[in-house]
Amino acid sequence: MSDRLAGRTALVTGAGSGIGRQVAGRFVAEGARVVFSDRDVAAAAAAAGDRDGTLAVEMDISNEDSVQAGFAAARAAAFEPDVVVANAGVQLFGQDAQIADLELDVWQRTISINLTGTFLTVKHAVRAMLGRGGSIILTGSPTGLNGEGKDFTAYSSSKAGMHGMARAVAAAYATRGIRVNTVVPGYTETSLVTAISTDPAERSAIISRIPMGRPGTAVDVEGIMVYLASDESSYATGAIFRVDGGMTSL
Repeated sequence: MSDRLAGRTALVTGAGSGIGRQVAGRFVAEGARVVFSDRDVAAAAAAAGDRDGTLAVEMDISNEDSVQAGFAAARAAAFEPDVVVANAGVQLFGQDAQIADLELDVWQRTISINLTGTFLTVKHAVRAMLGRGGSIILTGSPTGLNGEGKDFTAYSSSKAGMHGMARAVAAAYATRGIRVNTVVPGYTETSLVTAISTDPAERSAIISRIPMGRPGTAVDVEGIMVYLASDESSYATGAIFRVDGGMTSL
């Protein structure tokens, strides 16, 4: 690794598994001090391991008290973040559906975690960065850009809302040194999409819509996150960076 993030302190939500865990680990390898935050603090601690410059904190992003407590714990341990990756999220396979068949409680649970949870994460990230500047990175989805998620009304809507939020916050704080960008992974095989990856027909169908002809992995996403966390992206804000094998180009 190149120590591209030496001197940085990052906080990553959903760092106990999947993309969040991979990105947080890469940040450590690039020289950053990293807060691994997750609703499952044991998973966050396992992901952080015993590496120097890491801290595990509990954070349920759908609960503002929990988000505040997570940022406060980081601050108390001298891990004041100048990079925040708002990555935690949920996709309720088997419950999310086309709108005529979607139950209100599934909609509300999805929105409370993916959209409201991202709002709370970004809100407290901005507060932590005011007067210092920093980089905020959101994990978006192709379903928020095109019709890829026609059978996932709640998830698609939550991700589209995140994309809009990122643009608004980027515009509001650009003159104060806070950059906000969105990374859009394509179909990425992590524990979040087990319902697809373990179903041969479903998996084949979605891969057939990816020009590169293969699913993504968490490793595919980490590089663009490092770029956005570093000074190399100092003129990038309010943008969407697609890492989807060409899925949204169709």
